[in-house]
Amino acid sequence: MKGIFVTGTGTEVGKTVVAAVIAHSLTAAGRRVAVFKPAVTGLDELPAVEADHALLRRAAGSTQSDDEVAPYRYGPAASPHLAASLAGEEIEPRVLLDGAGSAAASADLLICEGVGGLLVPLAPGYLVRDFAVALGLPMVITASPGLGTINHTLLTIEAARSAQLEVASVVLTPWPESPSQIEQSNRETVESLGKVHIETLPHLDLADPSAWPQLLPPTGRNPRPGRGFRPVGGG
Repeated sequence: MKGIFVTGTGTEVGKTVVAAVIAHSLTAAGRRVAVFKPAVTGLDELPAVEADHALLRRAAGSTQSDDEVAPYRYGPAASPHLAASLAGEEIEPRVLLDGAGSAAASADLLICEGVGGLLVPLAPGYLVRDFAVALGLPMVITASPGLGTINHTLLTIEAARSAQLEVASVVLTPWPESPSQIEQSNRETVESLGKVHIETLPHLDLADPSAWPQLLPPTGRNPRPGRGFRPVGGG
C-alpha cells in the first residue's frame, strides 16, 4: 500500500483540510488518488457544511461511494466508539482494513484521514493508532500553530514513533499571513525538538480547490535523516 495517513493532535485542527489538499495536489500531479476515513461523526451538526468524506472525495476527484470512503458514519459528535455504541453497533477493524485495502487497490495512492487523534478508540481496545500501524503508511500530523501546540504535537509525534510509525511531516494550519512571535517560536521549537519537517497551510476557501496551494514537500529537508515527506512511498 502506498500513500499517506493524516492524523492530528486532536479534533478541529484541520485534518480533513490537510488530507484534502494533499489528495488534490497528487491528483493535479497526475496520480490516481483514493481517499478513506474509517469513521465520520457529527453529521447531525453539519446540515450546511460539507461532510468530511464528501470533501475528501471532491478534492481527489474520486468516484468512490460514501461507503467506500467512510464505511461508518454517525450523527452524534462523539468519539467513534461511542457514536457506534449509540447506534447499537461496534466498528469492526476488519471492515476498516478491507475498505482501505479496496480503496488503495483502485488507485496509485491512498490518502487516509484518521479520526480525532492517534489514541482515540475506534472500538473498545482498538485505537486509531492500531489502524495506522496496520496500514503502515507514512504519517502527516496536523496541528494548530498557536499556544499549546508544542506539547500536543510532540506528544503525538512520540505516540506515533513509539509504535514504529514514520512521521513524515507536521502541518501547522491555519498559518496566518503575519505569524506572531509565539507562532514562529512554536514552529521552530516543534521542528527542533521533534526532529521533524514542518509545513504550513493558510486558511483556505474550501469551495475553490483551484486556489489551494500544493502540499507536496520534497524529501530530504527534514532534520531527521531519511524522514522526509514521501507521498509516493510508504507501506
